Amino acid sequence: MQIRKVVAGAALAVTAAFAAQAEELKFASFTPPFHTINASVIEQLNEDLSAATDGELTVRGYHGGELGAGPVEQYVRAVQGAADMVWGLPGYTSSQFGKTMIVEMPNAIPLDTPGYEALWAAYEDHLKSEFPATKPLALWTSEPNIFIMKDAVIRQPSDLEGLKVRVAGSTAAKVAEALGATPVQMPINQVYNALQTGLIDGVITGGSTLADFRLDEVANSYTLGANLGRLAFYTVMGQGAYDALSDEHKAAIDEAAGMALSKSAEEGWYATSDAAIEAAREAGDNTFVDLSEEEAQAFEDAVADVVDAYVSDVNGEDALAAMRGE
Repeated sequence: MQIRKVVAGAALAVTAAFAAQAEELKFASFTPPFHTINASVIEQLNEDLSAATDGELTVRGYHGGELGAGPVEQYVRAVQGAADMVWGLPGYTSSQFGKTMIVEMPNAIPLDTPGYEALWAAYEDHLKSEFPATKPLALWTSEPNIFIMKDAVIRQPSDLEGLKVRVAGSTAAKVAEALGATPVQMPINQVYNALQTGLIDGVITGGSTLADFRLDEVANSYTLGANLGRLAFYTVMGQGAYDALSDEHKAAIDEAAGMALSKSAEEGWYATSDAAIEAAREAGDNTFVDLSEEEAQAFEDAVADVVDAYVSDVNGEDALAAMRGE
């Protein structure tokens, strides 16, 4: 669905429907309540807003698709008012977020650079137009991607030849193709069954999915150390829902949103990943490949042209420079 086709009338409709002052904001999540998003963003927002308004403004999470099934439609839910707040992945609607998704590319930013800092550095001048009819509350990235495989050990790019690898969006698909794999794009909540049944051989994603989506139960081989990029995420509030708030409540939203909430989200993803990978190592029934710098360079070389071409295709040179602090 093209976001801009629904923007024009939706904001006015949401504002009208929101005539009464909001006390509890609905946050739509497509994942279970134990997912990292709950503590790092939903509960954090509820705590911050409640404290700032003496409990007048709160946030309630609706998990597992209660407000509408399907992670692809998350952004539209906020625009149309099915939810006041949502979280999602730009990769699920790649055409809308061309420049935002630069941050997902291998070597776009160094492995030790916080993704949320890179995104906010580029937001005002380069990314803002990709978030129509919403107020972004948090922008962040996952921990760096790794190879999570079933019955396939990846030590060099040629090991991926002919394998079917799940990717989150179009940028990761181009990376998978450059490495010789066949990309299969699907939402993360479908990966467990796809791995279990052999529909895919593996996935390029962060280690947090081992816990958040129980991929540790169906995968048995992990390759770490290559800069395979990372996933981008957003939490947004529908502009109509925000505009209908009192000035006091808008101020509370403004204070809670931005860098601090984004940092909370990203640190949550890293913490989940670190714990999950440690548990998978200790399990004793998995193969771990920790690439040397020289081995990792082979993967970087294989995808270099793809990265350059993507940035050029979206006219993203200035956005990339901003993400890098240049």
